[in-house]
Amino acid sequence: MAIDITKPHSKTVAQARAIADDLAKDLSERFGVHYQWEGDHLHFERMGVSGNIEVNAKQVHVTATLNFLLSHLEPAVVDEINRYLDEHFA
Repeated sequence: MAIDITKPHSKTVAQARAIADDLAKDLSERFGVHYQWEGDHLHFERMGVSGNIEVNAKQVHVTATLNFLLSHLEPAVVDEINRYLDEHFA
């Protein structure tokens, strides 16, 4: 199952990167997600989930793929991503 969410923001790229980095740290601590930055793309992965967070001066773009066993969690994951983005990028 594919998740694809784009949200506009008015942050600087540095601020947007810091918010995305905080999200990745939280995911790492809570769910064992491994992540690394490649330019302005943050790639994250763990068994059953992989994705990217791309930040630029105008928007943040989150993509993720859940394997079949986790696909039933997609609505909850989408809701949580939207909540986080709305809270931190509004």
